[in-house]
This record gives sequence, structure tokens and C-alpha cells, in this order.
Amino acid sequence: MKNFFMRLIPVIIALALIFAVVYFVFYPEYQDRFEYSEEYADLMEYFRLTNDTEVAIILQDTMIPEKARVWNGVYYFDLATVYKYFNARFYVDEREQLVLYSLPDHTDRTEIGSWTISTIDGDKERPFAMTRYEGDTLYLAVDLVKDYTNFSYDVFRNPGRMQVYTEWGQVRMARINRDTHVRFRGGIKSDVLTDISADTRVMVLEEMETWAKVKTADGFIGYVELRRLGEIYNERQVPVTDYVEPEFIGNTRDHKISLGWHYIGGMAGNDTLREVTKNTKGLNVISPTWFFLNDDEGNFLSFASHTYVKTAHEMGLEVWALVENMTHNPDMLELLSSTTKRANLINNLIEVALEYNIDGINVDIEELRSHTGIHFVQFIRELSIPCREHGLVLSVDNYVPYSFNDFYNRPEQGVFADYVVIMGYDEHWRGSEKAGSVASIGYVEQGIKRTVEQVPPHKVINGVPFYTRIWETKGGTVGVWQTVGMELAWDWVSNRNITPKWCEITCQYYAEHTGSDGVFYQVWLECIESLRVRLNVMDNYGIGGVAFWQLGQETPDVWDVVLDYLAD
Repeated sequence: MKNFFMRLIPVIIALALIFAVVYFVFYPEYQDRFEYSEEYADLMEYFRLTNDTEVAIILQDTMIPEKARVWNGVYYFDLATVYKYFNARFYVDEREQLVLYSLPDHTDRTEIGSWTISTIDGDKERPFAMTRYEGDTLYLAVDLVKDYTNFSYDVFRNPGRMQVYTEWGQVRMARINRDTHVRFRGGIKSDVLTDISADTRVMVLEEMETWAKVKTADGFIGYVELRRLGEIYNERQVPVTDYVEPEFIGNTRDHKISLGWHYIGGMAGNDTLREVTKNTKGLNVISPTWFFLNDDEGNFLSFASHTYVKTAHEMGLEVWALVENMTHNPDMLELLSSTTKRANLINNLIEVALEYNIDGINVDIEELRSHTGIHFVQFIRELSIPCREHGLVLSVDNYVPYSFNDFYNRPEQGVFADYVVIMGYDEHWRGSEKAGSVASIGYVEQGIKRTVEQVPPHKVINGVPFYTRIWETKGGTVGVWQTVGMELAWDWVSNRNITPKWCEITCQYYAEHTGSDGVFYQVWLECIESLRVRLNVMDNYGIGGVAFWQLGQETPDVWDVVLDYLAD
């Protein structure tokens, strides 16, 4: 027996050597392929943080590139982040160091760096600065933003991160069935983001063959093995309703608006009211060009007349006085970017409106540069407050929408103003490089369609032209020969024995003529047919009315077409 065991020793040694060789040759490969990594990710790198004041933002189920900041336990968003994701209504006056927020009946304000905010109910103080600069970047306290915006947030430390929800709906949830890791990617060799215990709930964002993308309650978005999830079920999130958007009750009318702009070149122009309206039918608003901004302090030249208002009211017309900036060309950036100067202009407008018993203000501020847009919109917000208080209709004239004039911010106008008026003309203007229609039907419909995508249709008024342009091409150069009213345009055609042809593309009559001197003339004519087509389009979009630039340039027959439109 002893000899038998002695003979086994070499065999055992040989097997041990073989096992050792197999182990050392194949185990590293086995370990590399099948053993789970216990390496933890650098969380500062994962959350893309560079210092302890930065806070990652998980918005809904995505970590956005922007960062919040935390100072002395108070969390802040920079202004650009607030505008992009939460609320673009905050207004900053950098010169006067103010942050403003306009509501239907007042504007709250706080000085930058202050712990106090002035509201309609008096000053309210918080135990922290509600706004602050860090370098050149302005930050708003998250709780200040939350005072005017409906969202929820939870914060976590080490490293700093914030889970934010602005929308709530149905989500897919599951419970972890065994202690496990949440990994950076789907794979056992991926770095560990965080440990997660059995019975912990996670949100299931995506399912793959053997892994699932999940989000933990404390803001980690990563992967766990599918076999570590219990039953996946649907759950409806409970929405937060900490802030309810106030209702902006304005002064819109319960009937279609039929507005005529009345150009007043001076006080004597007021005496032409009866003359320019003698043939009108269905007109219910007149807008005299009364207020001409003439400096950057908020002052204006006024041609307002008590007699004009009294006469208009006796004729059954509301008076929406127009304020404009083109005649005297003041510095609009200087005027509108100052809270003090805006207030002066608004106070002056309201004072004269009440003095003359007018019914509304029509704002015709044109030719702004894009960087002035944010200040113009704040002017409309602030002007709307006393207009709403005193029952004055606030209407704002706008170009046909294009991306290059989006800074006029028609959606925000549609909240604060009573009417957003499209100036649906000047498709081809005096400086155009080629001749064309003032308002082809495609141009008109495009303006209406784009506007009602941004503004409630009942608040939209479309302006139509009572004028056209006669174009000349001389020596290869195109220019405007004359801008004329409807009657003069038709007289020009008739005097040259031209027979206009209907153009289906523009839905206007078109005429051309070559003079004895070789000059080539073109004109796209306005008439009852072109007006009827536009009014039909306007009816199709259900907008709030029509406006005419300008009274006195039309032929009398157009008013029967207007009556048909108003009767629909």
C-alpha cells in the first residue's frame, strides 16, 4: 500500500503542475472576460464638474451641459440657463442693476445683489442674495426662478448635482432585486458609478439585451443588468403645481376688428377725419398717427385732439392712437434699455390717453436692431399693465414673421398685448432690387400662418394695403417710379390703354407698359378681387380682424367686401 501511494506522488505533482499551468495561463483570460470590475468612476469627471461650486443639472432624464452653482448653501442658475430651460420673462437692466419680472398687474423688481424684492404686496426679504454676479455672468437664485416658474428640484452633494423636473408624465419603474452596481456603460468591465441596494426603485429609461439604462433617485444615469431588475411597471408622476401662471385678462373685443390707419401730418390733419371715412363701411376702429417719439428720454410730439376723439366716438369708432419712432428716429436702444426712461414714456402715453379719452394705443416701433428686441418686449410688458388697468386696448404692429425679425418676440407680445397686428405688405419695398407685388397672396398667407403659430388667432389682426407701387426699369436699373393709392394706380393703367391680366400666383391684376422713351413699367394692382382673396384667407385662419394702410387711398367699392368679411 505504501508503495502504491509512493507511486501516486509523481502523478499528483504532475496534475498539480498541469493545474497551475492551466490556472496561470487561462485564469487571467477568464478573469478578464467574466469577472466584474470593481473600479469606481471619477464622479467629478462623470458629472463634468471642475470645482466644488459647480452643480450638475439632470433635467428630466438628461444631464444637460449647463451647470448650476452653489455658494453658501444657496443654488443659482446663470441667466442663459434660466432663459433656455425655465423662464425667458426675467428682464435685466444692466445700467440700473435691476432684475424685473412683469405680471398682469405689476412688475416685481430686485436690485442685483440684494436680498430684497419689491412686489405689489411690499418688499420681501430672503436670507440670501437673489441675484449675483460671478465675473461677468449674472446668476439668479433657483428659488427666485421657482417663484415664477413651475418646476421641482432636489439637490445632492459629493459631488454636487441637481435633479430637475419641468414636466411630469408616465414613466417606467422597477425595483432592484439584489445589491448591485450602477455602471457607466452596459458591461461588467465598465466603471461603477454608484452602489445600489436591493428593493431600491429606479427609473428604467431603456432596455437592451442583457442590460438596462436606469436613473436613480439621486441623479445617477447608468446601467444595471436586466436580471437585477424586478418587474418593470408604469407609474404616473405627480406633477408639481407650486406656481400657476397668472391669467392675462386683456381688452380684446368680442367682434372682428376693422381698423383704418389715419395718417396725421400735423394738427390740421385731424380735420380730415370725416373726409377719409366718408365712404367707409364696417370700420369700427380708427388709428390716427398722433404720437411721434422725438428723443431718447421717453418724450414725444403729440397731435392728439379732443374734437377728433369726440367726433370719432359719435361716428361709432374707437380711437387707438398710434405711437411711432420713424419720423424723428430717436435712439431706441438708449430709450428702451433704461427702466427709468421706459417708465417715463409709459407714464406719458397713459397720461395723454386718459386726458384725451382715447380707447387704445397702437405701438408702431420699427427698424429695431436685434439687440434692442429684448428691451422692446419689456416695454410692451410694462405698457400692458396700465393699459389693462385703465381698459385701454394695446395693439402692436409687426412685420411678417421671418427668422431675422424673431427678436420682436411675437409669442410674448401675444401674452401681454391685446392684439398683434401683421403689417402684411411691403413684400417688395422701395429699396427692393427687383420689381414685385406689395402683398402677394403667398406672402400674406405666410405672414398669417406663422403668426397664428405663435399668437392666439383671435388676437391677430392682418394689415392690408390700400396702395401699390409702379415700378420702372431704366437702363437695366429697377426702381420705384411712384407709390400710389388704388384709384391713381387704376387711372395710370386706364390712361395708357393697358388691359391688366389676373395673376393667379399673386392673386392680383398685373399690368406692364413700355413708354416711348424705352422705360419699362410694371404694376401689381389692388382692387376688390385682391382684397376679397386676402379676407377669405384671413377667415380661414379665424383671426381677430383686418387693418388698412392707409385710409383715403382706397376706392369706395372695397367697403362692401369688408362688410361681407365682417358678417361671416
